[in-house]
Amino acid sequence: MRVIKHLCLGAAALAIGMGSALAADKPTLKIGYVNGWDDSVAVTHVAGEILQSKLGYSVELKPVEPAIMWQGVARGDLDVTLSAWLPATHGEYYEKLKDKVEVLGTNYSGAKIGLIVPDYVEAKTIEDLEKYAKDFDGKITGIDAGAGVMRRTEDAIKEYNLSSIKLMPSSGPAMATALTRAEKAQKPIVVTGWIPHWMFAKWKLRFLEDPKKVFGDDERVDTVANPELKGKAADAAAFLAKLSWSGEEVGAVMLAIREGAKPDQAAKDWIAANPDRVDSWLK
Repeated sequence: MRVIKHLCLGAAALAIGMGSALAADKPTLKIGYVNGWDDSVAVTHVAGEILQSKLGYSVELKPVEPAIMWQGVARGDLDVTLSAWLPATHGEYYEKLKDKVEVLGTNYSGAKIGLIVPDYVEAKTIEDLEKYAKDFDGKITGIDAGAGVMRRTEDAIKEYNLSSIKLMPSSGPAMATALTRAEKAQKPIVVTGWIPHWMFAKWKLRFLEDPKKVFGDDERVDTVANPELKGKAADAAAFLAKLSWSGEEVGAVMLAIREGAKPDQAAKDWIAANPDRVDSWLK
C-alpha cells in the first residue's frame, strides 16, 4: 500500500513538474502599442491580461512611437501590435513592411481619424477653418509629431489652402486637456483626433466634413504580428486573431482609465465583467 501511495505521489509530483516546465517553456510575448492613444492602451492591456491570466504567458507591453512599433514587429523585436490603423493612417508603414509582418485580424471596425470640433463650433467643413481662423487663434491642436493623423492634417492644410492655420504638435493627453478647457469655457477649438476615443462619450463632438477625402474613409484597427508568432505561440496567435470588440466595449475600458483606474486594473475589471465575451475569443 505504501509503495502504491509513493508511486501516486511521485506521479502527481511529476505531473506538477511537467506543468511548471510547460509554463516555463512558453515564450515571453512582447506587445507594442502607442502610449498616447487611449484605444491602443485599452486593447493592449486587455489582450495582455488575457494572455497572462488565461493562457499562461509572460507579457511585456512596450509603449512606442508608431514607426518604431511597425519596425519592431517586422524585425521581431516585438511579437505583435493591436494598434495598426489601416488602410490610411498606417498605410505607409504597411506598404513598406507588408512582406515582413502578418495581419492576424481586425480588432475594431469603423475607426476614423480627422479634425474634430465641439458641436457648438460654427465650422462644418475643413475648408471653413480658413473663414473662422480667428475663432481658433489660427491653430489646430495636434498630438505627437509624426503620427498618421498629423501627417494627414499637414496634407489637409495644403489641399484646402488653409493659409491662416497652423498645426501645433503636442500629445494625446495635452490635446485632451486643451479640449477639456475649451469645453468648459465653450470656446471654439479644433483638434486632431480619432474614434474610438473616450472624449466622444464625454462631450458632443463631430468630425469636420472632408469632401476631398484627405483623411480617407472609415478605417479599421488590425492586429499585426511577426510571422514567427504562430510557430512559437500558436494558441496566443489564435486568440489574438479572434479578439474583436465594439466601440462601447473599448469605450468602457478607456473611460475607466480616464477616470483614474490603472490600465492593468481597468483591463482586469472588464475581463471579470465580460466572461462570455472573453471565452468566445479563447474558443
